[in-house]
Amino acid sequence: MSDLLGAPKVAFADGTHWPALGLGTWRYGESAATRSAEIHAIRAALDLGYRVIDTAEMYGEGGAESVLGKALAGAIQDRVVTREDVRVVSKVYPHNASRTAMHKACEASLRRLGLDRIDLYLLHWRGSVPLAESVAAFEGLAQRGLIARWGVSNFDTADLQELLALAGGQRCAANQVYLSLGQRGAEFHLLPWQQARSMPLMAYSPLDQGTLANHPALDRIAQRHDSSATQVALAALLALPGVMVIPKSSDPARLRENWAAGSLRLTSEDRAELAAAFPPPRRKLPLAMR
Repeated sequence: MSDLLGAPKVAFADGTHWPALGLGTWRYGESAATRSAEIHAIRAALDLGYRVIDTAEMYGEGGAESVLGKALAGAIQDRVVTREDVRVVSKVYPHNASRTAMHKACEASLRRLGLDRIDLYLLHWRGSVPLAESVAAFEGLAQRGLIARWGVSNFDTADLQELLALAGGQRCAANQVYLSLGQRGAEFHLLPWQQARSMPLMAYSPLDQGTLANHPALDRIAQRHDSSATQVALAALLALPGVMVIPKSSDPARLRENWAAGSLRLTSEDRAELAAAFPPPRRKLPLAMR
């Protein structure tokens, strides 16, 4: 079940396709004592086949970007991957979302990553800087070739509608939000809205920070597939068109477990049981945030 041949992909509005299963790095880079293990974990993920890795300048105040940069450089040197194989996602603080500050923040992220381009650069959440100024800053970075595309995080539908009405706002490529079986609110209105615009939804905390790992309903389904509750939870989200999932782990065994979820296909019986245990929203709910 570790072979991801035929695994889900997501399509961007520009026609590019990315793997729907990636790796998150929240809480990486916070301690020198764990740096070596985190570098090893990202390298193990690249060895397994992960090709989308998500980070942020906020994570460890740049520490996670440095860890990722070190691991990616080693994997490229050892010819495990090429730079073109890997999609690197990072995020800018809201207080760095002005024209001048964003360019400085992006350049600092690139130095920590050891890269000359970020594949997807996100506004981490909406702050006090006017969206029009942030869009102009993103567009300037794209014109300089420092980012390939840009997007946002923790934006609900109304925020995205406001954004897309701005000059250049229609080039927002993706939105990263909290989505899991336990937090399905985004499925009611936000996800369909993004699907209609080929704007992938990146699901962070897809395992509710690990609390779904021992859920009895997921365990019952997992037994039928010789899999785990974690894999069922991830497979359920991967089955949603236009959704990417970025579970975070630094444990090699868990990385393998998460990776195998990409080839798990749920049946109609499985989906019915999931809907009973985790009812989908019947009305618009406030966007969940971690």
